[in-house]
Amino acid sequence: MLDFKRIELSDKTWIEPLLAMGDQRGSEYTFSNNFIYRKLYGIEIARVDQYYVVHSSRQDETHRPSYLFPSGSGDIKPIIEELRRDADRRGELFRMHAITKENRALLEMLYPDTFEFTEVRDSFDYIYESKALITLAGKKLHSKRNFINRFQTEHEGAWSYEAITGDNIDECWKMNVRWCEEYGCGDDPDLAEEACAVRNCFNNFQALGLSGGLLKLDGEVIAFTMGRPLNSDTFIVHIEKAFHEIAGAYPMINQQFVSHNCEDFQYVNREDDVGDEGLRKAKLSYKPAILLEKFSLTEK
Repeated sequence: MLDFKRIELSDKTWIEPLLAMGDQRGSEYTFSNNFIYRKLYGIEIARVDQYYVVHSSRQDETHRPSYLFPSGSGDIKPIIEELRRDADRRGELFRMHAITKENRALLEMLYPDTFEFTEVRDSFDYIYESKALITLAGKKLHSKRNFINRFQTEHEGAWSYEAITGDNIDECWKMNVRWCEEYGCGDDPDLAEEACAVRNCFNNFQALGLSGGLLKLDGEVIAFTMGRPLNSDTFIVHIEKAFHEIAGAYPMINQQFVSHNCEDFQYVNREDDVGDEGLRKAKLSYKPAILLEKFSLTEK
């Protein structure tokens, strides 16, 4: 019988080795992601042999209780069987989420004609070549280079980039408060949920193993970003904030952070677009190398 519990910071020591074993590239496979969204999604965790398993109890118009595809090593079929039994004990239909094409193929091989898979476009991750985000070379990214050149020209000698540390993280938080006031976090349910996750990142920045960068203009923070390594070749960006009215602020913080923090990784995962059309357009404009497809699963 699985012994699920609420995720805590102390669980990081045993969860991260199992995540490393799985070497998944989806945004759900970081301790930091699971921890900062733990309350929003009702995340519970358990260990089964050499696997890390996650259950989300959130239930609303777009979410149903579901399991994350397990991360670890060894024979996965007994683990799936444990999850199916656990769903039955909870009185829930067995569901899984964030299933990649590779994991779908494995499940279809292990369980022929057993599960129904549904593409979840809003959950696709946008994954980019780090080198492309740094150099912005080629015609496809010409507009991004133009924004950066304009920013550097208009603000020559007035802007600076810094790594986030204990000495300047409070400045980022003050900028985040202003950002929320200006863009209506309290009136937008999606922004309100994001604001909760952002607060968790600030409150647990070092404990979660995050690194970050900030952009200043005339000594004031106008943009910041935070992330951490995801797997053996991918770095994930959890948060990126900038003031929209400052032309080039978003491209600058993106390019500067990847240059300083991600050059040792082949890819940068900038997470999904949660179905927001503006965000989808912005993320597609950077020409992802991989649009990581994800599926949900239910019993037939």
